Amino acid sequence: MAEHVDVGGIRLAYQVFGDANSAPLVLLHGLGDSAAGWSEVATKLADHRRVYALDLRGHGESEHTPEYSYELMRDDVIGFLDALGVDSATLVGHSTGGLVALLVAEEVPRRVERLVVEDAPLPYPRQRDVPDRPADPIDYDWAAVAPLLAQVANPDPRWRERLTEVTAPTLVIAGGPTSHMPQEWVLELAERLPHGRAVTIAVGHEVHRTDPQGFLTAVLTFLTP
Repeated sequence: MAEHVDVGGIRLAYQVFGDANSAPLVLLHGLGDSAAGWSEVATKLADHRRVYALDLRGHGESEHTPEYSYELMRDDVIGFLDALGVDSATLVGHSTGGLVALLVAEEVPRRVERLVVEDAPLPYPRQRDVPDRPADPIDYDWAAVAPLLAQVANPDPRWRERLTEVTAPTLVIAGGPTSHMPQEWVLELAERLPHGRAVTIAVGHEVHRTDPQGFLTAVLTFLTP
C-alpha cells in the first residue's frame, strides 16, 4: 500500500520496503510508469537496502500538477529526501527517472551516495514527437508528456556541462540495440561522468522488467564495496 508525503505543497506517493536501519535507496520510474513498475526488483533490493519507490509528480498515486519539468521533478526528489529525513541515498532511475536522478546528483552531489542510470542517454537535442494518447485508461497525467518530451528534445546545455559535478560512483545500464534510446549516447554518459562505468544488458529499454535477474546482479554487484 502506498504511503504519502507532502513536498512543497504537492502530495507524493511512495512505497517502502526493507529494514528501516538499512542504507536508503530511492527508485525513480520512467515517463508514464509508476512505483509499481519496480515491484519485481524492489523486494529483492530490500534484502540489502531500505527501498523507497517514488511516484513522480503526475504519476501513479502522486498528485497531478499544473506544471511539469525535469527541474521540478528534481526538486521533488530532493524535497522527498528532506521530508523523510534522509541525508543521502543511492538513486536508481530508469529513463526519465534516470535523468531526474542525474539532475539531483548535479544539484546536491553530497546527498547521492551512489547512482544507477538505466537506459537514459546523455542529453543531446533530438527528435521526440508526442505520441497519441493511449486508448486504454492510464494512471498518469497525460499533460505531463508534452513538456517533458519537449525538454528531452531541446535539453538545457547545463545538464551536460554539470556532469563533472557528479561525485557519486555511477553505473549506467544500457539496454542494447533493441532499445529505442541512442545507445552511443547512453554509453557516452558513463564516459563523461567522473566516476562512471557502463554495462550493457541487451534486452531493450526496460531492463529491470525484461531481465530482472540481470538487472539485480548488475546493481547489487555495483553496490557491494
